[in-house]
Amino acid sequence: MTKQGPSAGLLAGIKILDLSGVGPGARCARILADFGAEVTRVVPPARKGSHRIDAPYHSYGASRGWRKLMLDLKKDEGRELFLDLAKQADVVVEGFRPGVAGRLRIGYEDVSRANPKIVYCSISGYGQTGPAAGWVGHDLNYDALAGMLATSGVRADGAPAIPGLTVADTAGGGMQAVISILAALLRCKATGEGTYLDVSMAEGVLYLMSMHVDEYLATGKEPKEGTTLLTGGYACYDLYQAADGLWITLGALESGFFANVCKALGCEEWIPLQMDLGQQEAIRAAFRKAFATKTRAQWMDVFSQLDSCIAPVNSIADVVNDPHFVARGAFVEVSHPEKGSFRQVGPLLAGAKTSTGVVMAPSSTATDSAAVLAEIGISGERFEKLAEAGIVS
Repeated sequence: MTKQGPSAGLLAGIKILDLSGVGPGARCARILADFGAEVTRVVPPARKGSHRIDAPYHSYGASRGWRKLMLDLKKDEGRELFLDLAKQADVVVEGFRPGVAGRLRIGYEDVSRANPKIVYCSISGYGQTGPAAGWVGHDLNYDALAGMLATSGVRADGAPAIPGLTVADTAGGGMQAVISILAALLRCKATGEGTYLDVSMAEGVLYLMSMHVDEYLATGKEPKEGTTLLTGGYACYDLYQAADGLWITLGALESGFFANVCKALGCEEWIPLQMDLGQQEAIRAAFRKAFATKTRAQWMDVFSQLDSCIAPVNSIADVVNDPHFVARGAFVEVSHPEKGSFRQVGPLLAGAKTSTGVVMAPSSTATDSAAVLAEIGISGERFEKLAEAGIVS
C-alpha cells in the first residue's frame, strides 16, 4: 500500500537556494524538496588543504530531488552569479556562523537589494545576536542549554543521557526553519514583501521544552527526570521488560486506559491508586512482575486488542520492517549510481510529494552547475571560462 499525495508537490514552483551544508539546513532543504520545491544546494569547490564535512551518500534522503551547484562565493564573479540566481529565487537558506554571510556580501541586505521579495533564512546554533551568538556548537550543546538534558534519562555515572537523535538539528533547527519559511512565503504572496528569518537551534529546543519551562515559571516547581508525570514519576508512564528481555512502553495516563492495563496484567487492585504518589513504587513492582510472565510479542497480542497506550520499544532493525510503517509506505527504494539499490525513509510529512516507484539518487560527485547557470544565461564558452578559473565546477 502506498500513500497518495500530490503528484507535483504542494510547493511546486518555489525556488530555494541552499547555502547551509550539513545539519539543520540540510534537513530543512530535504523537507522543502519533499514538498515539491526546486532546491539548489550551493556548495564551495574543494580546495587543497581545506576541511569540509561531506555527509554520507545515504544521508538527507541521498540528495534525491536536489540540484547541486559548485560555486566559489569568495570570488567576486562567483558572488555576482549567486546574486543573479537569487533574483529568480523565492528563498535563500544559509547556515554560516553569524556575520559570515555579510562578510561574503551575500547576506540578507545584499540579496534583498537584488530581490526585495526574497525570504532569507539564517540558521545558527544560538541565533544572530545575544551573548552566545558567537559560540560554536553541536546538537548536544543546544539540547543542554535549553534544558532538555535535565529532564531526560540519566547514565550510570549520573550524567544526563545523550539523546538518541539530533533534536536540535532536526526539530529545533530544520523543522523550525521550514515552518518559518512557509509563513514568510504566505506573507510575501499577500504583500509582496520579503522577510529575514533568524533561526536559532537552541531556541527551537527551548520551544519544544516550553511545557516544562512554563510549568516552572507558573508554579516554581522544576520538572526533573523521574519526578513528574511525563518524566518517569508515575508507574502508568514508564517502560517494562517482558519475559524475553525486550521492552514495552506504557503511556496510560487516562484512568480508563490505566484500568484496562491493570485488568490485563491481573493488577486490578491498583486501579484506584494510579495517581497516589506514595504507591508508585509498589505499582511498578507489581507491573514488572506481571510483564515478566510473557514475551513482548505475546503482550502485544494482548494489548493490541485493548485501548491501553502500549507500544514496543523497536530497534532500528525492527522499525524498518514494522508492518504499520510498511503499510503506510514509509520507506522508498533508491537507486544510486555508485552504491546500487537500498531502502530509506521516504517523504513522510503530511502532504509531501510521494513516489510509487524507484527513486533515483544523484552521484556523489555529479553537479548540476551547467544546467543551473544556463537558467541565467551562462552557458557555452562563458561557462567553460568560469570552470577554468575555478569559480564553478
